[in-house]
Amino acid sequence: MFVEGKPILETTFGLVLKKWRGQRRMSQLDLGLEANVSARHISFLETGRAKPSQPMVMHLCETLGVPSAVRNSILNAAGYAPVYKSRELGEEDMAHIREAVNWTLSRHDPFPAMALDRHWGVVNANKSATMLLSGAGLSEGDSLLEAMANPAIMRSTFENWQEVAQHMVTRLRTESEHLGGDDILENAAAILQKSLVKDGFQSSSELPAVVPARYYTGGIVLSFFSTLSQFGSAEDIALAELKIEMMFPADDATRETLFKLAGAQQTAPAN
Repeated sequence: MFVEGKPILETTFGLVLKKWRGQRRMSQLDLGLEANVSARHISFLETGRAKPSQPMVMHLCETLGVPSAVRNSILNAAGYAPVYKSRELGEEDMAHIREAVNWTLSRHDPFPAMALDRHWGVVNANKSATMLLSGAGLSEGDSLLEAMANPAIMRSTFENWQEVAQHMVTRLRTESEHLGGDDILENAAAILQKSLVKDGFQSSSELPAVVPARYYTGGIVLSFFSTLSQFGSAEDIALAELKIEMMFPADDATRETLFKLAGAQQTAPAN
């Protein structure tokens, strides 16, 4: 069950634990070995015969890779108060994080880079990414998921939209599974999949090492592959879900064009 993209967890810790163990495809023995707890104790926790301590709840969540956004609900189910907060990137105590994000994005120019939230909202973008986004009528604060739900916009943005859409379907479903199920991500994947079926798209039997995204912009085509970075030690909910997508040229022509555009911008006279 879901409400506004967030899963409604069962009311007892035992059912929650069993759900996430199943989500991670682990037996009670598997989880016990990973968490250094007996399989019998895992069974007792799931059936309610044993009550976990707060540190045990945190330990099992860590072992199962439960996202921070869900851990508060699991703590509540076990009878404990939430411990995870969700801060805005602009808050005072996030200054160092904000500087790190801005530094990463700006240093990646003239290649595109942007920071995205859980549901692919554009939190921040460097100059090159801003240029790409503007080609699709997007800017900071907009949702890439909403844009992808409009095939007309995406077909005018990507030369190889069907290949990109197929990759996005897999990525969205993988992210949803990691989060324990997210209806917004799943719905976006379903829309893309439906579009591919309607177009009769069939993927090639031989896939390349990466699937480049080829953008139309300014009458030319720029080709990119992407890498994703996240804050591995983040305990804040919003920060743990923040992704930095960094794009790299997939061919020499794209690389040369980006450096030429960057040079032209630097030498252009001020208005």
